Amino acid sequence: MSSQNVFDDALTRIKAIGMDAGVSSEVVESLLYPRALMQASLPVRMDNGALHYFTGYRCQYNNVLGPTKGGIRYHPQVNPEEVQALGLWMTIKCALLGIPFGGAKGGVSVQPKELSPMELERLSRAYVRAMADFIGPDIDIPAPDVYTNARIMGWMMDEFEAINRLRAPAVITGKPVHLGGSLGRDEATGRGAYLCIRELAAKQGWQAENTRVAVQGFGNAAYHVARLLQADGFKIVAISDSQGGVYSKQGFDIESLWQEKQSSRKMRAVYCEQSVCQLIEHSEISNEELLALDVDVLIPAALEGVIHNENADSIRARTIIEVANGPIQSQAEARLEARDIQILPDVLVNAGGVTVSYFEWVQNRAGYLWSLEEVRSKLENQMKTAFARVWQVAESEKRSLRSAAYTVAMRRIGEAVMSHGTREYFNKDESR
Repeated sequence: MSSQNVFDDALTRIKAIGMDAGVSSEVVESLLYPRALMQASLPVRMDNGALHYFTGYRCQYNNVLGPTKGGIRYHPQVNPEEVQALGLWMTIKCALLGIPFGGAKGGVSVQPKELSPMELERLSRAYVRAMADFIGPDIDIPAPDVYTNARIMGWMMDEFEAINRLRAPAVITGKPVHLGGSLGRDEATGRGAYLCIRELAAKQGWQAENTRVAVQGFGNAAYHVARLLQADGFKIVAISDSQGGVYSKQGFDIESLWQEKQSSRKMRAVYCEQSVCQLIEHSEISNEELLALDVDVLIPAALEGVIHNENADSIRARTIIEVANGPIQSQAEARLEARDIQILPDVLVNAGGVTVSYFEWVQNRAGYLWSLEEVRSKLENQMKTAFARVWQVAESEKRSLRSAAYTVAMRRIGEAVMSHGTREYFNKDESR
């Protein structure tokens, strides 16, 4: 799917679901246009002395429910259309979870693997210098995303504080714990997805040991959801990264694969005992082959648009859990639903990250650090409540789970919009 299409696709879903969600047309209209889109050239002095310019973006999509919130990604494909789509999805996500934030997203068009650590720091500080007038604890709060991490967030917070000559830990979430970050933030997206899967498994009566799972993508979120599922007895039979994947019908030990990837930067089918790892019997597969495996659960956990019209008919999983943002194109989704393939949507599944980011923001504002147990307990309560609400709307109104999730979110946004008055209010006789 092209970069333009990813935003058009996001808007198509808003229009289609909004017409059927019982909200004012003004609510739907408000979600079709981002509040602001910033683009900046970021000059970075490279290690060889050359000055190189990178393009950075920040989209503040909608702030009707509170200051905008969203990650910053470093990736060659970052562009205006992508950050707008991601900002829209974050708007829906925050509303669905009942978090007092609007949606935002940002990024830099760069291949971060080609930068040295010092070049990466200069780039991160340059991004904040360019966006310093647009972010803040009560305006727009960034966080990590694809190829950014806690250390990068720490650099960004430090740069913002230096520019403004103040302490402002709440300006950025996903920071190192010793710089005001929250315990549990690193695992939050994966843990939130795991909690959703656990709720769905209970509804569907799955037996963990008989449930085969394939995970496309092996970043931080995928690692944690796979690790937690394996601990519950689920069989993770395939997993991949950007270079390709591995398959074994016997399943993998996720911790061993993760340890090997961190040390060798390669996806290798191994079993490790402490630092000693050995290869196990497996097949090497491509990402496309992983998507087409005959499994019970498919978890796309990489980038958007990986399931599209060209490969939708090859999907054989019974259930798809969207850990990535927007992994299924809307036209492909219609074809999957026609085959009774169940989809648990991204705006619910991966909302654990923004939920614990909210917890971090609250802790920073209060000057208090919650224990890991508190964070996990609060996250579980938030995710279970959101899942139950989505399930209830899906069952009572005969909707797909995505339609139910968007409906819940849009009705909450609608309540806020209607509090200011809509066309229906101003056209009433008694208001004249």
